[in-house]
Amino acid sequence: MKQILDAVLIGLLVFLAINLFTGQKEEATLSSGNIIISASDNSYSIPADVQLEIENLSPDTISIDSCQDIAIKFRGTPITLPETTCKVVEVLPGKKEMIDYGEVYTSFMDVGSYFVQLTLDEKEYISSFDIENRGSIGKLFVHVFYAPLYNLVMWLSYISAYSLGWAIILVTILIRLLLVWPQHKMMVSQRKLQAIQPKIKALQEKYKGNQQQLGMELMNLYKKEKVNPMGSCGFLLIQLPILLVIYNIIFNIRDASSMYYLYNSLSSFDLSKLSYDFYGLDLLGVGGLVGIGLALLVGGIQFIQIKLSLNFNAQNTKAPVLEKKKGANDYSSLMPDPNMMNKFMLFGMPIMVMIFTYTLFAGIGLYWAISTLFMIFQQIVVNKIVKK
Repeated sequence: MKQILDAVLIGLLVFLAINLFTGQKEEATLSSGNIIISASDNSYSIPADVQLEIENLSPDTISIDSCQDIAIKFRGTPITLPETTCKVVEVLPGKKEMIDYGEVYTSFMDVGSYFVQLTLDEKEYISSFDIENRGSIGKLFVHVFYAPLYNLVMWLSYISAYSLGWAIILVTILIRLLLVWPQHKMMVSQRKLQAIQPKIKALQEKYKGNQQQLGMELMNLYKKEKVNPMGSCGFLLIQLPILLVIYNIIFNIRDASSMYYLYNSLSSFDLSKLSYDFYGLDLLGVGGLVGIGLALLVGGIQFIQIKLSLNFNAQNTKAPVLEKKKGANDYSSLMPDPNMMNKFMLFGMPIMVMIFTYTLFAGIGLYWAISTLFMIFQQIVVNKIVKK
């Protein structure tokens, strides 16, 4: 049951944290009429990847010079942008075009409100956006987790001929090596918890009607047997930020503003050389036939890993909690049907993993596949060690 709760918790936390970190894009539009100019987001965080969207609602094609016709002002003073940002944009009737200022993110390093003014045929179209610093949680996440791992990925891609695929594989192996000991401690904690399941069930039957007394007796049992029922939570809290960082690195990898986090030792890194193709797999691709194939592959690997774990637990627990007592017709309200638990872990988890893999970047699927393969190898080794 604990594994199920951990899996559900991971999914919920990942979903919430991804939305917290990446945010929802909301258009900030102040103008009205036959032309609308708006920022892709009403509030950016430094470094800001500013993008302006121009929508043509008129019956005629419009031509806009991004330097001559558009002025971006901060505190009433126009911002001087490099000539490299100057281009002529033609917007067909009923269509939209985007002007990206991501490569000049250093021009938007001041916190405050920015105003955009488009002047066309003596008419003015106004919009605005804000730039602000990240909150305390965002800063902690960026500086403690994101920046170090981002630089590691960039360095690994640099030494592997700018291959993002090999960088993901190498960083996954390094992460799993660093987590070998916490993972081992988690497995030992789960093994100890399985060994005292008969005692736990006996207490549950004895104090079935007294939840307060049951809680106290269970705490005494855990203390006596030196078992931590939350043994895997620490490992879960370690894995979650890493998964979020990998997601955000891949999500923002093409944005020039991500170079803001590069350390001085990687100042010569050329983002334009980075390859997102890994032996025919588009690491930034989502879904499609390739996504289906990758999802099936990752789900299959996950199935094997869970199968190894369940088989090991069944063979090495003296009084298995995952087996129904002979002649028993029901279970305690605190003890869910073990057969359903096993089926969910064996079939439900791989299906959930396949859905996540299909809906996320292929690079995330590659990370998940390599990580699970490593866990299979570790499970085999740990199984042999515990048996001895």
